[in-house]
Amino acid sequence: MTRFVVVPQWQGSPSARAMALIDGAEAIQGDLPTSSTSRVPVPVEAGESLGTGVQRASTLRRVAQHVREELDAFPGERLIVIGGDCGVAVPAVRHAASDDLAVVWFDAHGDLHSPETSPSGAYSGMALRAVLGTAPDGLGAPAGVIAPDRVVLAGARDLDLDEDLVISDTGIRVVRADQIAESLADVVAGTGARRVFIHVDLDVLDPAHIEGVSVAQPFGADPADLIAAITAIRERLELAGASIAGFAPRSADAAVDDMGTILRIIGALAKA
Repeated sequence: MTRFVVVPQWQGSPSARAMALIDGAEAIQGDLPTSSTSRVPVPVEAGESLGTGVQRASTLRRVAQHVREELDAFPGERLIVIGGDCGVAVPAVRHAASDDLAVVWFDAHGDLHSPETSPSGAYSGMALRAVLGTAPDGLGAPAGVIAPDRVVLAGARDLDLDEDLVISDTGIRVVRADQIAESLADVVAGTGARRVFIHVDLDVLDPAHIEGVSVAQPFGADPADLIAAITAIRERLELAGASIAGFAPRSADAAVDDMGTILRIIGALAKA
């Protein structure tokens, strides 16, 4: 059984339109089956950095703890976390982590900053690095739980120099947006993992196919290629969990325009 956990977290985003992520999460929730969907409450307040170098860290820690508790309440079920910003994926990956897990991170950006290198202090830009254990207490997976050589970054095309250095130093695999349908499943299988966690930031898609993202980047993936890649990966590895993030519609009407694409992606992840 697939269970959806909706987390309308906005505090990890650097965007001036961050609170539109709440609207995006709620729009997606409206099309999910009520009986298999739960929602993690997200505080209204922004929160304090607490000297961590992560903006709004106090609230982000509280939400991460609530997400972990919610996921623990459904043992044995396939769990798909719906954000909100990309930070919602971190406790979800941590929940699924094991020594046979690969992580596929679909994103236009690397999300590989640390508090020391981030130009904004925004947690979403550190989310994948947090999965690897580089984050203040309460904001990341324990170091070593996810090995970098089991991580595949797919569709990224806006990387800072510090993120490029992390990739070259750790051996994270990278697959271009125009290669995901053809080669991503082979790359993931090549990690040697038997299970996979799939994270999708919707900005991995080309702006021609989706409007409701905060920072659109050209030369992104076609939805059909993204869905084909997810399907091919799932044919070869067991899906241990998934997350979708980054939906920030400008209006209710605009949200409706994007929902068809989003629901097809969810369908590929939730398919039995």
